[in-house]
Amino acid sequence: FLSYLFLDFSSNKVKMKLVLIRLLLEVNFMKRIILTGGGTAGHVTPNIALIPRLKDLGYDIQYIGSYNGIEKELIEPFGIPYHGISSGKLRRYFSVQNFTDPFRVIKGFSEARKLIKDLKPDVIFSKGGFVSVPVVLAGKRCKVPVIIHESDMTPGLANKIAIPSAVKVCCNFPETLDSLPKGKAVLTGSPIRQELLSGNKIAAMDMCGFTADKPVILVIGGSLGSVIVNNAVRKSLPRLLEKFQIIHLCGKGKTDDSLNDTKGYCQFEYIRDELRDIFALADIVISRAGANAICELLALRKPNLLIPLSAKASRGDQILNARSFERQGFSMVIEEEDLTEDSLVSAVFDLYENRGSYIDAMRNSDQQDSIDTIISLIEEAASGK
Repeated sequence: FLSYLFLDFSSNKVKMKLVLIRLLLEVNFMKRIILTGGGTAGHVTPNIALIPRLKDLGYDIQYIGSYNGIEKELIEPFGIPYHGISSGKLRRYFSVQNFTDPFRVIKGFSEARKLIKDLKPDVIFSKGGFVSVPVVLAGKRCKVPVIIHESDMTPGLANKIAIPSAVKVCCNFPETLDSLPKGKAVLTGSPIRQELLSGNKIAAMDMCGFTADKPVILVIGGSLGSVIVNNAVRKSLPRLLEKFQIIHLCGKGKTDDSLNDTKGYCQFEYIRDELRDIFALADIVISRAGANAICELLALRKPNLLIPLSAKASRGDQILNARSFERQGFSMVIEEEDLTEDSLVSAVFDLYENRGSYIDAMRNSDQQDSIDTIISLIEEAASGK
């Protein structure tokens, strides 16, 4: 084929040959990246936020996730080749699956190593979750540089296992730097989908049937909703609606039909495409304290009241996340145990009254250019610097 391109110039198809040469050169010099992460939307959406910039830079993007995890559903609309591998959860507590999942992880490592050898990526970027562990370990075995992103204040078990195999570890919180290896840790913040920054508040106002004479509260209980947050907000509606209009994202199956005709109150199970418009309309936000969610609030500079998931129902990472944002002046915090109708109403009024100070603190944050910072790390790793 190369002989045909370079030696046979007696043909009148010289122009076609030059086009083929150009394509060969482009393919030869195109950089390839493998993105990985899954198990929850929070382990996928930061990867999605990087995709437009990676495409602009000419990267060939591949994704490795579990066979049928949520990551597959979220990635497929972007037309990126998706490769499924076996995955198993590494638990700190007793479960019968603890006896079988290690074999799934070993199988996933073997599958990931074969994929990496076939795809020959220049760099791997991992957002975490248990499916990422075999990919990261296989990347190191194949001598491919790996960059990890840790969203929470302290690394979860999956990233603890993966960190020794990484060349860089990105994080969201200044406090996290102390718990990461020196020379690897970089404070980047979390990549935010850029479309969230271009919402249309008029469109959201029309969708909700709201007026312009009252400020708007957006309530977000996490991707699955929160019964505790939902109940507290609903008990407080009579007092809150005196001054505010409220958009309530309740979670699947958690709406209350008896409130459908309440003036100034609009509830949805979940919002996807119109979320940017709703963010644009919101003056303040009540939210759980998942790392990606609060980083979106930081990027959008939305004064917020955080109600972190209780340590009884988690490893306490949301509490640590929320308290860090509180120390930096980005958020107010009420823990679940202290959440009452009175405490919620009082905090909301205080937050709105002092919203300017929270906006100023977020505006002065060092965590505003996360995509640029992470992309520069990817470029350095891919070029072998």
